[in-house]
Amino acid sequence: MAVIVKYVVERNGEEKMTFTSKAEADAYDKMLDMADELFSLLGNSEAISDESQREELSLFLAQNREEVLYALGAKRKPSPKPAKKAAPKAEDTTDSDDEAA
Repeated sequence: MAVIVKYVVERNGEEKMTFTSKAEADAYDKMLDMADELFSLLGNSEAISDESQREELSLFLAQNREEVLYALGAKRKPSPKPAKKAAPKAEDTTDSDDEAA
């Protein structure tokens, strides 16, 4: 018999997602916390009056947190690492005629 540990993220008595890693469950729970805060913030705007659209947008923004932080200037994008130059190939010094002989 195997013992399996599962981490369940629950909101308002509703099971949202199940994970096998505590770190993944914590990250998902944190993302849902951000989405809740964004939902409240978006509620202060008259631009999005439809609650389902506001919920969808807040979830999208929370899921794409890094890109949102870059867009707001709160975080800098990591500079691309320079591509490694390929080591020069050693030239083949064998003569094909020598191999045939």
